[in-house]
Amino acid sequence: MSDAAVEVRGLRKSYGTLEAVRGIDLRVERGEVFALLGPNGAGKTTTVEILEGHRQRTAGEVSVLGHDPGRNERALKERVGIVLQQTGVELYLTVREVVELIAGYYPAPRAVGDVLALAGLTEQANQRVLRLSGGQRRRVDLAVAIVGDPELLFLDEPTTGFDPSARHQAWDTLRGLTSLGKTIFLTTHFMDEAQALADRVAVMAAGSIVATGTVDELVGSGQPVSRVRFRVPDGVLPPEALGARREASVWRLETATPTRILHELTSWAVDAAVELSELEVSRRSLEEIYLDLTGLPPEKGEAES
Repeated sequence: MSDAAVEVRGLRKSYGTLEAVRGIDLRVERGEVFALLGPNGAGKTTTVEILEGHRQRTAGEVSVLGHDPGRNERALKERVGIVLQQTGVELYLTVREVVELIAGYYPAPRAVGDVLALAGLTEQANQRVLRLSGGQRRRVDLAVAIVGDPELLFLDEPTTGFDPSARHQAWDTLRGLTSLGKTIFLTTHFMDEAQALADRVAVMAAGSIVATGTVDELVGSGQPVSRVRFRVPDGVLPPEALGARREASVWRLETATPTRILHELTSWAVDAAVELSELEVSRRSLEEIYLDLTGLPPEKGEAES
């Protein structure tokens, strides 16, 4: 297949009569961050496990760094790092001992001190894993994934259990990895995480890919992308031509041409001597697009097929 980091053609996975993955196509370029999103039962985890070599496919072609992951080749494993939803490391070892242990499995690992710094674990290096918080243990998972200096990282819900500050620090770490030319295949139930990190996004539902593209492409597809919100004094009505609708004491409208709408709205307000209070313009979010495509809320990290 091609020289993409990941390429999938016609991938299928069945469990008896249940078809969990229904002939999907995917392509992840080298050096990009690719986010796969989907609700529980969409087939997302099954797809990722096939790419990682942890599950055999029923049909289709799969290439990961030029290898078929179904062949369980060491040459591929040495070039890939994985953060699973749940990773089992020895709880009675220190953080440094865990990372040193995993480093020994790779032919050219990164320096352990550098890895601990990248994962934000320098201060916890000599603590036993048993005594770490949930978020700190998740950082150990990330350290274990990157110590082999992999070309490709599979990150399955990598910031689960992180507080907001820790999540943003983890994002900075991941951005640093991409600046080194690493490829990241990310699954997450945080839409803001996908929006902040991903170069491209694919949304999966009922075993199929229902949309693929950059966040801007998905947000701009099909529907008005901007929302205008404002208040006017009691008894004042905005022009009907704007198409604004009233919700309680606030007026709202959606538009694909916010500059023109704002010009018309503010020109009317100036001419009519009307003060527009709480005037706001916002774009549709990735989460709203996700809900439109799947009809379901983002998953909360439970296991799925």
